[in-house]
Amino acid sequence: MKSKLVILSLMLAGAASTISAQTKEKYVSESWKDNFFVSVGVGGQVCVNPDNSDYGLGHAITPNLAISFGKLFTPTWGVRAQVAGFWSTLYSEYASPVAGQYVEFKNKKFGTVRFDALYNVSNAIWGYNPDRLFNLSVFAGPGLTFSKTYGKQEDLNALVNGSVGLQGAFNVHKNWDINIEARGEVSPSIFGKNSSAHTDGAVSLLAGATYYFGGKKFVPYVAKVNQDAINDELNRYRAELAQAQQDLADSKNAYVAPAAPAQEVVKLVETAGVRAIFFNLGSAKIDDYGKVNIQLAAKSIKANTDKKYKIAGYCDKATGSSSFNQKLSEKRAQAVYDALVAEGVDKDQLELVGFGGTENMFGKNHLNRCVIIE
Repeated sequence: MKSKLVILSLMLAGAASTISAQTKEKYVSESWKDNFFVSVGVGGQVCVNPDNSDYGLGHAITPNLAISFGKLFTPTWGVRAQVAGFWSTLYSEYASPVAGQYVEFKNKKFGTVRFDALYNVSNAIWGYNPDRLFNLSVFAGPGLTFSKTYGKQEDLNALVNGSVGLQGAFNVHKNWDINIEARGEVSPSIFGKNSSAHTDGAVSLLAGATYYFGGKKFVPYVAKVNQDAINDELNRYRAELAQAQQDLADSKNAYVAPAAPAQEVVKLVETAGVRAIFFNLGSAKIDDYGKVNIQLAAKSIKANTDKKYKIAGYCDKATGSSSFNQKLSEKRAQAVYDALVAEGVDKDQLELVGFGGTENMFGKNHLNRCVIIE
């Protein structure tokens, strides 16, 4: 019986994890530290045993308290560990050696430890919406029930259990949910063979709250910046630089001092064109390709000291919240500004601005994660 319960619980947990892969659009946490939570719930529990009905429903209903700690990996699925208990009362009768007589047994469970896989049905069906007021989830998993069983009243024993349930969550704040959940649970009987059933069951109903450390944070998963596009851009700038150097060399070789006293001087002036530095998802760090691009831009800007240049930071609108994108675009612009100053560019030539998340400017969202120098 124990092995069947364990297998059933693991199958339910596995099914929840498998279904979660079918989310309409894939979302991820920006950091492994995001989306941890703690929950507290209080309510009641009814123990289900054929003999309990003989003693009335009032004897079977007992208070229940649960504390959980877990993590959401995506808006669709997560895991949690839960400690629950207070007490729950079970009765059992069995035939005594004396004909026509029965002996009554009474026991109290002390607590339960559970491990649940969480599957958000609302996000799976309708897609992730951080502003949705109500979310419905299912959960399932194995656990351990701790009790002093019949025949071993001096020992605390652990019985393997399995459970499934429903949870309704009201989204009242980015850090807080108000929860209502119902759970059905089954485990081997604490009375063993001295019970008219080989299993004990329990149905619990809890209401409580969940706190998310740092809030609920999910962003759409988008592949990193297309490396080929970056290489093409870098090669184009290299070609422009090589051509400018060749033109300068050709001008020097072609120059011949005129015989006449008057001299005509031709000066090659390097101008700075529009340049773009690309960034990875959620990052304001300049990679090696960007550093080369900045060095080329700095050389041109320093050659045009009478001009001012705008350092404009961008994010793609499809990823992250408006406030997050605004701060990230400003960080990206600041990183490029600091890098240009480090290359010797005069601060008075530079103007800093962050535009936040915008519609894609280059045909693909990921190319919007950039800073444009113009």
